[in-house]
Amino acid sequence: MGSRQCAVGGRWQACRWQVRFAVAALALISLSAAQAPKTQTFVGTITDNMCARANHSQMQMGPTDADCVKACVAAHGATYVLYDGTNVYELSDQKTPEAFAAQRVRVVGTLDAKTKKITVTSISAAK
Repeated sequence: MGSRQCAVGGRWQACRWQVRFAVAALALISLSAAQAPKTQTFVGTITDNMCARANHSQMQMGPTDADCVKACVAAHGATYVLYDGTNVYELSDQKTPEAFAAQRVRVVGTLDAKTKKITVTSISAAK
């Protein structure tokens, strides 16, 4: 009986499919790694999607902008967003932003450019 090991005793042809599989697997892994979104840092103000440009003067859902943001989320089904002065980004984390309502923050996460949604890794006060 002959051995089926690659490159032993001239049997390289016997395991050609294994080599092809390994090459295909490596190509798939490197392709998915190259397309993985990169972690980014975003700086802006936590607001709600009803007052996405952080102008709460029309809604006046409380005495402060922070109260207005929280009230819009609690009472009107709004969601927390990050406004960086130009863009409005939806946030995957809808619990942590409450503590930073109407404050300037640093959000670390990955951005889906098509949906403008940040998958949040962390939120902290901006320095």
